[in-house]
Amino acid sequence: MRLPSILGIRGARDKPKDSYGGSAYTFFFGRSTSGKNVNERTAMQTTAVYSCVRILAETVASLPIHVYCYTDTGKERVYDHPLYRLLHDEPNPEMTSFVFRETLMSHLLIFSGVVEIKNSCRFPPSLG
Repeated sequence: MRLPSILGIRGARDKPKDSYGGSAYTFFFGRSTSGKNVNERTAMQTTAVYSCVRILAETVASLPIHVYCYTDTGKERVYDHPLYRLLHDEPNPEMTSFVFRETLMSHLLIFSGVVEIKNSCRFPPSLG
């Protein structure tokens, strides 16, 4: 490795060259012409990105959530369904419903995540 590249000294600015780095996430975040890699971690270190993700996640998490069952006449709210406790009250002993939904929304915005609720006849539903 050359000494200037170790010290962070780059070539002349009047002769820029396209460098799109080897990031595997360029499809999601676009290419960076500055030479800096942009990924989930570096994006969240930007105040604007962090603030937008936080505001959206907190707003969605604060909305009421209900479980509905479709009937012949339409739909009705259900309180005794196993998913009601999971989504409305407490998904696990370490998280409240608000924190859980805020985390889900944050991951959806940053990582394009998917949530799967597994249901079994033997066991109550669990998040997986």
